[in-house]
Amino acid sequence: MRDLDAFLSNATVDPAVYALRPDYRAVLIAVDGIEPGSSDDTSEALLTAAEESARRWTDQTPVDQLPHIAAWRAAYRAFGAKPQRTRNSVEALTRRASGGLPRVNRLTDIYNAVSVLHQVPLGGEDLDSYSGAPRLVRATGPEPFDTVTDGTDAVEHPDPGEVVWCDEIGVTCRRWNWRQGRRTQLHSSSRAVLFILDALDPMTNDELIAAAATLLSHVTRLGPEVRVAQRFMANI
Repeated sequence: MRDLDAFLSNATVDPAVYALRPDYRAVLIAVDGIEPGSSDDTSEALLTAAEESARRWTDQTPVDQLPHIAAWRAAYRAFGAKPQRTRNSVEALTRRASGGLPRVNRLTDIYNAVSVLHQVPLGGEDLDSYSGAPRLVRATGPEPFDTVTDGTDAVEHPDPGEVVWCDEIGVTCRRWNWRQGRRTQLHSSSRAVLFILDALDPMTNDELIAAAATLLSHVTRLGPEVRVAQRFMANI
């Protein structure tokens, strides 16, 4: 049986990331024992609430000026990315929400909805596909990132200085929380998942922890034998 606490205890954030954004914090959640399933009434209600919230916020404020989204756009500019071309995950979802979020399966629906409702970038990755622990670093350039370009399998490489999540094999998510790699992406039969919730000011620690609690309140119902481990990481 996988030791979820040991897995998370080996996760690291490189000091160079904290030098870029000293206010960066994360909650990492490892979950095992999920029973895969189609979208259901609970995930539908959560998505509907997220869509309604996004419409209400964007009726008053442009998406790129919502406080938590604006903070991530500034972080992207700090390492040379253009946020109007490579949108952080919470911005991309919030923009989609006004027209309707995708319905994928109950697991993906839950974490997409929680991301929008709490305005926090939230990635879900297949834990069984990881090699070693997750690390957040500033890339040097040669690290491999497996993706699809124009419908064809491809290996790309991050820009030097780009903030990336990676494991021992390569990059698992580019530009902090922009695009996940294919190797560790969730699939319809995933039973073990790593969730990463990223935060910058003005999101408070309490708000970040509340987002994690909302996620867990829904994920833990996805099977009678779900096991969970959680870790808060910050520049202390």
